[in-house]
Amino acid sequence: MRKKQNRDLMNHISKRIPAHLDDTMQSLHNEVFEEVDCLTCANCCRTTSPIFQSKDIDRISKRLRIRPVQMIETYLKIDEDGDYVLKSSPCPFLQDDNRCNIYDDRPTACRTYPHTDRKKFHQLLDLTYKNSFICPAVQKMLIKLENIVK
Repeated sequence: MRKKQNRDLMNHISKRIPAHLDDTMQSLHNEVFEEVDCLTCANCCRTTSPIFQSKDIDRISKRLRIRPVQMIETYLKIDEDGDYVLKSSPCPFLQDDNRCNIYDDRPTACRTYPHTDRKKFHQLLDLTYKNSFICPAVQKMLIKLENIVK
């Protein structure tokens, strides 16, 4: 694990945000996801829960042909921040082949995971640090980023 290196990198970036950080991360994101196949890992689906927004609940409920209240009762709980998250891990929609059986209707948080290609990346340093221990792609991006910014 690269806990100290990743923390040092996040601290370095937070003290002096590199010019073009968003563009750099977008480029690294694209480069790494050319190499990484999420279906070989699915660690995000095994270990963490996305936040389910109302529109996600409505969309997934429609897909499952159940009422939103039934989806909430069956699959979700409210976390300490007041957000809807999964009751259990791994994700109940994760199949044995690491595919998602609601992929086309998955939550927005799943669609954008690991959030490494978002604007204002400097606002996501803590989340990126946490995700670096879940997602091998994030770890690869941070190694490459470290070589660029330090």
